[in-house]
Amino acid sequence: MASRDDLLGLDDQVCFALYAASRALTRAYAPLLEPLGITYPQYLVLLVLWEEDGASMKHIGERLHLDSGTLTPLLTRLEQQGIVKRRRSDEDERVVVVNLTAAGKALRTKARGIPTALACKMGFDVSDKKHIARLAALRDELLAIAERTTAPEAEAGRA
Repeated sequence: MASRDDLLGLDDQVCFALYAASRALTRAYAPLLEPLGITYPQYLVLLVLWEEDGASMKHIGERLHLDSGTLTPLLTRLEQQGIVKRRRSDEDERVVVVNLTAAGKALRTKARGIPTALACKMGFDVSDKKHIARLAALRDELLAIAERTTAPEAEAGRA
């Protein structure tokens, strides 16, 4: 067991807490997404497209912090399932645009209850405004941490 002044104990690591929480949340999504026939990474792609149908692959990758080597197989599988359609842009053939099919648009309605179901699994009462505010604050803090740790100054070790 690590001593109190030794910060190298596993239980002292923020990174491990985030890792454990991330894995648990991803597992919690599985039974919610199974009826839709999609995986958690595919769900993330769809969240982007439900906001911005017709987004470029590059834009989707930027929003999800995914490189094309990871994104391409996700889109291939979604296309095979008839959920999205990829095409070259009319303006610039180097750009691949991703559009939802009718089936992809219909999944949005089926997915509507997923955020609420997951919040409940996390122990939040979605009928309580204080719980909703705590959940939003947690989300915002995690996004701020991600932003700060990926900023150019942090990468250069000047943060």
